[in-house]
Amino acid sequence: MLATAAASSREILTRLQEVMAARTPAQAKLNAVVTIIGEALHSEVCSIYLLREGALELFATRGLREEAVHVTRLALGEGLVGRIAQDLSVLNLDEAAAHPDFAYKPETGEEFFHSFAGVPIVRRERAIGVLCVQHAEPRAYPDIEIEALQTVAMVVAELIAGAGLVDEATARSPTFRDTGPLRLAGQKLVEGMAAGEAVFHQPRVTVEFTVAEDTEAERARVYSAFRKMREGIDRMTRDAEFGAGGEHQEVLETYKMFAYDEGWSRRINEAIDSGLTAEAAIERVQQRTRSRMREIDDPLLKERMHDLEDLSNRLLRIVSGQLGTAAQLGLKRDTILIARNLGPAELLEYDRRRLKGVVLEEGSLTAHVTIVARAMGVPVLGRVRDVRRLINEGDRLLLDLPEGAVYVRPTPAIEEAFCSKLALSQRRRAELAQLRGLPPVTKDGRRVGLMVNAGLLDDVAALDATGADGIGLFRTEFQFLVAAELPRRESQQRLYRSVLEAAGDRPVVFRTVDIGGDKALPYLDHEVVEDNPAMGWRALRLALERDGLLKGQARALIEASAGRVLRVMFPMISEPWEFDQARAIIEAQRAWVHEHKRTGPTEVHYGAMLEVPALAETLDLILPKLQFLSIGTNDLTQFLFAADRSHPKLAERYDWLSPAILRFLARVVRECRAANVPVGVCGEMGGRTVEAMALIGLGVERLSITPAAVAPVRAMIRSLDAAACAEEVAKLLASPPPDMRGALTRWGEANGVALG
Repeated sequence: MLATAAASSREILTRLQEVMAARTPAQAKLNAVVTIIGEALHSEVCSIYLLREGALELFATRGLREEAVHVTRLALGEGLVGRIAQDLSVLNLDEAAAHPDFAYKPETGEEFFHSFAGVPIVRRERAIGVLCVQHAEPRAYPDIEIEALQTVAMVVAELIAGAGLVDEATARSPTFRDTGPLRLAGQKLVEGMAAGEAVFHQPRVTVEFTVAEDTEAERARVYSAFRKMREGIDRMTRDAEFGAGGEHQEVLETYKMFAYDEGWSRRINEAIDSGLTAEAAIERVQQRTRSRMREIDDPLLKERMHDLEDLSNRLLRIVSGQLGTAAQLGLKRDTILIARNLGPAELLEYDRRRLKGVVLEEGSLTAHVTIVARAMGVPVLGRVRDVRRLINEGDRLLLDLPEGAVYVRPTPAIEEAFCSKLALSQRRRAELAQLRGLPPVTKDGRRVGLMVNAGLLDDVAALDATGADGIGLFRTEFQFLVAAELPRRESQQRLYRSVLEAAGDRPVVFRTVDIGGDKALPYLDHEVVEDNPAMGWRALRLALERDGLLKGQARALIEASAGRVLRVMFPMISEPWEFDQARAIIEAQRAWVHEHKRTGPTEVHYGAMLEVPALAETLDLILPKLQFLSIGTNDLTQFLFAADRSHPKLAERYDWLSPAILRFLARVVRECRAANVPVGVCGEMGGRTVEAMALIGLGVERLSITPAAVAPVRAMIRSLDAAACAEEVAKLLASPPPDMRGALTRWGEANGVALG
């Protein structure tokens, strides 16, 4: 066995280069390739399967029966070979027949071989074949040999393409050339509406030459490309137009950290050592990154991997001299950008005067590009399946985030309806803006607290823009989610102080960090993989276990609130003792600040979030300890109905206006009133006019909602008779109709409530 992956790869590549240069038929070359690989890895079987007409055909083999060549075929997903091609995965098995996907093909004679290792042959991010080895002795192949196989697979891909053996009809999805209109749905990432021409980001570069003639020359090319890339990113982060502060800056700093990561550059160097060109080495490491991404369930780790993918593409373009992204070529007209995914730095390269919106095949609410796009004010629609296949360059697009859709090649009727909706939306915003300075008081004189939810420093600007009373929920975990390591106490303190200063004399309620579960942090150890993270080791449960994290945040909040009132609430409380422990940690840090003669907050107001239904059964025990209670309707709803809100089939199944939820909330409000503890709602429920009307009818005193919802909810409040609404809600809850939403909506419309 060869000593290193680099030596193993070099030996094979040196011999393969001679095969590729020879003037022999493609079949003869492939026959030579499997012989060379089998001999170098001391493997009794080496086979190449190629994707032809939708199936994987055995094209060349050393060790299996020759009569099986061009006869044995496997569908994508069929057998071990089909699974590798479908998932772009690597298999390394000491007993192939024990794998659930094993498919026996008697014509091959493979029943004598136990061990199996296979890697995909990839071109333009798609499998065009599979390279595999087998051995009679049951054993797992060492990492050295798997590395060598993956490196060799890149060269085989070049050989296959050069010989014209790539079946383009099945290896690449056909470009969609229908000129008819389409409506493509996706996930709302950044709100807004926009119209423009489809422009593809096109960050990919096809690697044409894989085997290096001069290793040191290739290394010099990579070093030069790294230097240029880092200079460009330094310039970009320095010149970003957002001004000081904001989590988007931390996102860019994290991205910059990846650019300077020595581990990444070392892996590229190792790939060059194995005999690859600079371009092929970058692509080789990038393929390894993509393979890791497919195995990772943690969405935050995946987003960090996307940053590395973005940087790889950037480095590849520099080293190859192919700098032809849409940003670098320049946008000529109003544009909707189309991409599989984007890194934050790539988005910043675009002309903001021309870039009107972004449509992504992937993307998520916590993605770095989403954070930066929000700061730029660019609407983004994500999770649009097959977007790069179904949209053509230059197509007319209408991006409608309220609908969660993009209209492709719209008909005149669709365009007219869109323009009318856009004009109506702009006119409605102008009308609602006129109410900004007016208090949210009902017709019968009841004052409703109207606050906003925030998670970024930039979000605080919404207080002035909307005329909201304050911030009812500041999600402190956002700073933790975008950082590459646990934020230092000083960094947290600066953020909290900046938020308080920006808010002025308006109250800010800080929710202690809600991480864990589906918001796992890569720099914190995870002891177990959770099947149901929303109900797992997260929020206050995690913070009480890792009390150093909560102590650091407590000190940061206390010192940032010097001379002010600190309002803090704890998420995911299930039992009163959890609140007691969390409050004790805050008070201990407050005492420390006082003992060391430092200025602390003038008062601390403590609140709890009611998200776990169990807490409602002990309200009599916890309410005497609280200054306020906030009901988190998002989590509460899924816990009450035992329905995962992220599940597509359950997302719309259970209504917020169901009698079960409204009766539950009515009981909570009654107990809070009896204890003289103010009760509010923070969550999407409070940001919808019909739901907000029902909440006010139940006696909810404060709503904390998205900034975009403040104006329509204010208009609703000012048109509502709260006493009459309370009477109607009580009547409906006593004898619930089959359609509670319909009944409430009809009542509101009949009584002149502005439901929008």
